[in-house]
Amino acid sequence: MESGYTVGDLVAEFLIQCGVQTVFGIASVHNIPMLDGIGRRNAPRFVMARGELGGTHMADGYARAGQRLGVMFSSTGPGAANAVGGLIEARFASSPVLHITGQTATKFADREMGTVHDPVDQLGMLRSVCKAAYRIRSPHQALGILTGAAAEALSAPMGPVSVEVPIDIQRAPIPRPAGLDHLVLPVAAPPVAPDAAIAALVTKIAAARRPMLWLGAGARGAAAEIAALVARGFGVVNSFAGRGILPEDHPMSLGALHGMGLEAVQEFYRDVDLLLVVGARLRGQETGDFALKLPENLVQIDIDPMADGRTYANSLFVCGEAKATLAAVLARLDDTARAEPGFAAAFTAMRDAARASFIASLGAYGSFSAQLRAVMPRDAIWARDITQNHTTWGNRLFPLYHPSQNIYPVGAGIGQGLSLGIGAALGGGGRKTVVMTGDGGFFLNMGELWTIVQEQLDLVVLVMNDRGYGVIKRIQESTQHGRRFYADLQAPALEGVARIAGMPFFRVTQAEAFGETMARTLAITGPSMVEVDMHQVGEFPAYYPFNQRPA
Repeated sequence: MESGYTVGDLVAEFLIQCGVQTVFGIASVHNIPMLDGIGRRNAPRFVMARGELGGTHMADGYARAGQRLGVMFSSTGPGAANAVGGLIEARFASSPVLHITGQTATKFADREMGTVHDPVDQLGMLRSVCKAAYRIRSPHQALGILTGAAAEALSAPMGPVSVEVPIDIQRAPIPRPAGLDHLVLPVAAPPVAPDAAIAALVTKIAAARRPMLWLGAGARGAAAEIAALVARGFGVVNSFAGRGILPEDHPMSLGALHGMGLEAVQEFYRDVDLLLVVGARLRGQETGDFALKLPENLVQIDIDPMADGRTYANSLFVCGEAKATLAAVLARLDDTARAEPGFAAAFTAMRDAARASFIASLGAYGSFSAQLRAVMPRDAIWARDITQNHTTWGNRLFPLYHPSQNIYPVGAGIGQGLSLGIGAALGGGGRKTVVMTGDGGFFLNMGELWTIVQEQLDLVVLVMNDRGYGVIKRIQESTQHGRRFYADLQAPALEGVARIAGMPFFRVTQAEAFGETMARTLAITGPSMVEVDMHQVGEFPAYYPFNQRPA
């Protein structure tokens, strides 16, 4: 190892001391000293993405599946700009991602002098999409800014934070900080719910006889407390981001069948006398742009005070961390605070009716969820891109049992799922990973297939191939009087792509063969690909809201 210690070395050691085992990114002229510090230590593991967008999604997927800090390195200027889409998704998903980017030399920065990758207000660009963005302006403040940035990413509500490290500062020699040896990130303690709010919440729960929970990602840490409420008779529905907090094979779990387009669910909500919303936004994409009629007695628990009434009005708002708040509530409830007799039976009957109705609407694809669940390991990671199959059975029917299995683009951007799944496979502790994508999303970031191969990930790429943008066609049919423009794609044969990548390849042409084919693929250790030829299986049926008759 060369003599001397630089800020580049400090960045590498800082990540090691934070417990970061894997980072993602692309080597560039403006981050070489930092990556040299990582390379000489052979730690953390550096995964070479094919593009900054993919690398940022990988760091995000890694953070979600591993429930830890995700880290991504980019270059400055165009490289940092390429990462923006991934940072936006991490912000949507409240993922703790630390984005470390370069910057031109300090004496040239922000002067538009035409140096290589010379960006105009890069810091402003990053601030617009992240929780925060910082620049290290002198070598001696590097450890402080890195520590603060990582802590901010991990502090609730979590999210991406960017740090610029100018190239001259990366190379600058410094004494090794003694503080590295006892580094503890100062992650902010979550707010504690006021006692009066806890008392008011206890009163509402004690009075409820037909209560339900709506769980979002903010409830991930409160699984035990949620299970205790379910034992008192609560029914559960979860947001797309809140899946798996209560295992979705539980008889009191409705999963992500929120109610839009399902008459059985909407009718049931009318008699629910308490809807306790825990760490959820009640997003427009889950409520038909807030048209879904929810129970009037709606109570919110959220760590973010800005969540109060953000989408739906509430009868009580409790600002606090989900686990601590629910634990305090449970400590005060007596044994009489239970749902009425018969509520559980009514709930499960409604759930079964809703599922049957939804499955019947999917035509040939109605059996895909059950076929895949029968052959997929219970702890496997289920990553998805935005496709018709994801929007329907992949997100609403396929049961998940833990939040770390649930990897998908929260912001509903196409083409992100493959890279999210790559990161999840690396952060998931060796669990099998299945990534379902459409052909349009797959070809948008096909280059990252070689990241899978280079890292030899135990990952199945499942491509639902309808040779175009099926979701876009549905929207065009609904809003443009059936006219379809610019949604049919010419692309190479997937079998040929898999052959070039050296991946085992399987094709499904009949719906009833899906499960058997996936079982054969899942038995392979390492990368593999399955194509579902949707032209052979059949056109995907119109689904809500595209299957509704116009008024």
